Amino acid sequence: MILFIKLLLAHLIGDFILQPNSWVADKEAKKEKSIYLYWHMLLHGILAWAIVANVSFGIYAAVLAILHGFIDLLKLRFQKPKTKRGWFVADQIVHILIVGGIVLLWNKVDLGNYEIDNRAWIYITAVLLLTTPASIIIKNVISIWTPDESETKEADLQNAGKYIGILERLFVFFFIVTGNFASIGFLMAAKSIFRFGDLTKSKDRKLTEYVLIGTLMSFGMAIASGYLVLYALSQLVPQNPFIN
Repeated sequence: MILFIKLLLAHLIGDFILQPNSWVADKEAKKEKSIYLYWHMLLHGILAWAIVANVSFGIYAAVLAILHGFIDLLKLRFQKPKTKRGWFVADQIVHILIVGGIVLLWNKVDLGNYEIDNRAWIYITAVLLLTTPASIIIKNVISIWTPDESETKEADLQNAGKYIGILERLFVFFFIVTGNFASIGFLMAAKSIFRFGDLTKSKDRKLTEYVLIGTLMSFGMAIASGYLVLYALSQLVPQNPFIN
C-alpha cells in the first residue's frame, strides 16, 4: 500500500505541481514534437524513483515514465475542445491504473490466486444503483409534477442537477455505512441553504415542492441503500477484502 501512496504522490507532483501551463500549451500545440512531453516523462520517472528511494526500482520507474508519456500522447492526439474534459478524466484514471499495475508487478502479486470478496459486490451494486439508475428512477417518479419550461426560465448548468443528486446520494451512502449519521443532517442543511435563495426568488410553490420531493427521494434512496448494505454485510461470514 505504501508503494502505491508514494507513486501516487509522485504522480500528483509531476502532473499538477511541477507542470507549468506553458508546458501544457506547448504539448497541445506540438504534440509528439514538443520537447516538454519528454521532459514531463523524464520528470515522472525521476520523481517515482526518488520517492520510492530504491535503486532496484529504476527499471519500474522507467516503464512508468514511458507508459505515462504514451497515455499523454494519446490524449494529445485525439482530444478535441469539446472532449477535453472527458479525455482529462480518462487520462488520470489510466495513469492511476498504471500505478496500480506497477505496484502489483513490483510486489509480484499473482492475481490468479485472488478472488473478489462478496462484500465488494454488495458495495459495487449499491454505488452503481445510486448513480444514473437512481437519477432515472427519481426523474420518472416525479415526472408528473415536473414544472413547465416556462416556469423555470433561468438556465442551469447542463446536467448539473443530475450530478448534484449523484454526489449527494454517494455522500449519504458513505455516511451511513461508516456510521457518520450526523453528517447527513449537515449535508441536508447545506443543500437547503444553497437552494433557499433560488426557491424564494422563484416565488413558485410548485417548483419548491418539486425540488423538495426530488431531494427527499434522493436522500431516502441513499439512506435505504446504506442500511440494506449494512444488513447484507451482517449476513455474510466475516472475510478479508481479498481471500486466498
